[in-house]
Amino acid sequence: MKTADRKARSRTRWAGPAIGVALLGTALISELRKPAGERTWEGRIARKIPYDLRRPTLARVRQRLWNPADRRILVPTVFGVGWTVNLGRLLKPWVAEQP
Repeated sequence: MKTADRKARSRTRWAGPAIGVALLGTALISELRKPAGERTWEGRIARKIPYDLRRPTLARVRQRLWNPADRRILVPTVFGVGWTVNLGRLLKPWVAEQP
């Protein structure tokens, strides 16, 4: 393998994590700029990308990962920046309805 190919792959490999760290930093800065009483530790970056930096709870995990009543397949992540898959909605056609 050529050295140039290795360098290109190395840069590509770091692109995803670098973007993730930048988005997380942006969310942290956004919250830390607010007065202490107004910090919710959840919101959106550029009105598009959701973040939730609160401690995960079992209720929120269940709401986000298994909620067939929610029409969305991609929902805000339980903790961090971005989205997660609502498995309840995705698998609803294949899972028998509970009485």
